[in-house]
Amino acid sequence: MRKLLVLFFVSISTITAFAQEAAAAAEKSGFQVLKEKFIEGGWEFMSLVLICLILGLAFCIERIITLNIATANTDKLLERIDENLKSGDLSGAMEVAKSTQGPTASVLYEGLRNAKNGPAAVEKAIVSYGSVQMGLLEKGLVWIALFIAIAPMLGFMGTVIGMIGAFDEIERVGDISPSIVAGGIKVALLTTVFGLIVAIILQILYNYIVSKIDGIVNRMEDASISLVDIMASNNIFK
Repeated sequence: MRKLLVLFFVSISTITAFAQEAAAAAEKSGFQVLKEKFIEGGWEFMSLVLICLILGLAFCIERIITLNIATANTDKLLERIDENLKSGDLSGAMEVAKSTQGPTASVLYEGLRNAKNGPAAVEKAIVSYGSVQMGLLEKGLVWIALFIAIAPMLGFMGTVIGMIGAFDEIERVGDISPSIVAGGIKVALLTTVFGLIVAIILQILYNYIVSKIDGIVNRMEDASISLVDIMASNNIFK
């Protein structure tokens, strides 16, 4: 019985020790490991990859904040415009659209502003100003796409240059030692790994931004069609 108790306590202490080691490894496997690998990869190309990440995130955050502000409740906006047009208050409807933030409200304002010129002028104004608003929504996307493309390229370039350095070291030593080859190749490949990580992060954010823009554009088109119907039903074109 005593031997079983001793064996039990030894097992418990062993499991506890393994758990503590695993917890310590888990704590180290996060940001600390990334920082260590970043330093091992060399500051020359790693710094360029980091700059791509910082600039890309800056553009992504700016676009996300702008698009969230631009997202308006179009149904409520159209209801308020309809209420003013039913009472014959065109200037009040224009003021509602003007005081509302977002590209949809701006497009509706342009349509209301040209109401006295007939439905053809309203549709033309909506299409023209809608194109301008789409250009503003897509502002900065080309730079995000550039950083998505250039980050892995910089990583690959760092890998190629690192491999050249490893072969130069082999030539200098005159011995194909596994430690020399493995060390040089590991450092060289780290730049590619970090370049791909940066590209993946920015690509996810880029796709999210594009989906937000598509949603805003769809709502803007639906609201424009609804505006023309509302204006026609309230005899604004007479």
